[in-house]
Amino acid sequence: MKAIVQDVYGPPAVLRMEEVDRPAPGRGEVLVRVRAAAVDQGVWHLMAGMPYAVRAVTGLRRPRTRVRGMDVAGVVEAVGADVTRFRPGDEVYGNCSGSFAEYACAKESTLAPKPPGLSFEQAAAVPVSGCTALNAVRDSGRVTPGQSVLILGASGGVGSFAVQVAKAYGAHVTGVCSAGKVDLVRSLGADEVLDYAQEDPVDGSRRYDVILDIAGNRPLTRLRRALTPRGTLVIVGGEGGGNWIGGNERQLGALLLSPFVGHRLRPLGTVVRHHDLEALTELIEAGSVTPAIDRTYPLAEVPDAIRYLRDGHVRGKIAIRL
Repeated sequence: MKAIVQDVYGPPAVLRMEEVDRPAPGRGEVLVRVRAAAVDQGVWHLMAGMPYAVRAVTGLRRPRTRVRGMDVAGVVEAVGADVTRFRPGDEVYGNCSGSFAEYACAKESTLAPKPPGLSFEQAAAVPVSGCTALNAVRDSGRVTPGQSVLILGASGGVGSFAVQVAKAYGAHVTGVCSAGKVDLVRSLGADEVLDYAQEDPVDGSRRYDVILDIAGNRPLTRLRRALTPRGTLVIVGGEGGGNWIGGNERQLGALLLSPFVGHRLRPLGTVVRHHDLEALTELIEAGSVTPAIDRTYPLAEVPDAIRYLRDGHVRGKIAIRL
């Protein structure tokens, strides 16, 4: 089968199309014939091996897993032992390792039935970013109707879902993005949209019940001054920073500081679970959430898709079509 592989860490140029053996599903796994995948910052981190801390998991000198890709949407080809929720022919979406390929194996627990109203490209855009947004709003942020929510990075993959999920939970949403993406964030349902180049959204002139800082780099002290006295700050991901832990020092700082202040400071990682995918499916079918697709690339052009992502111009998500 065709797949996008890498043998060394580095820029997108280390990726190449290659013929590799088709995987076989193990116990509790599902073999998916991939119809679409997606690109997000996590794909870049695994490809580049940056920050260096990720290599403790992915391989110190070279990637343990050659095939890249995490989000997947496709059709079940075969199932392994003990799989009870799926059978061949089912359309599914979810998370796996190695989705930039014609076939990929996923754990049954990370898949859900594909929402029937979505194309495969739209469905592939949901799992990692959608589940991250859902966990940020529902679990870490504990957003309730009537609360004010500030979303920094509202036009990106996670942010575009977070705006919609927060609105579905009844919040008054203020999205922050660049001038060229204001129309997108407004179309997603944000009540207000701020251009960060024109005004500082965390200068303290306004206070919010919940702030979602998505892959930002503002210091915790600046973010906290825009919170209500008992407000919640959720740090989602982290870009920038040093080579060793990248922008994750803010997540560590939030974890250490939270017990000693009135604010709830919550770092958030990414976990894709089937019950979260099913919750997103309900929101999608209700019309509350729609994936925002910026561009779609064929499998052979995954390196170009990652370059476009890192240029910072993406509005929503990038899909990969097989």
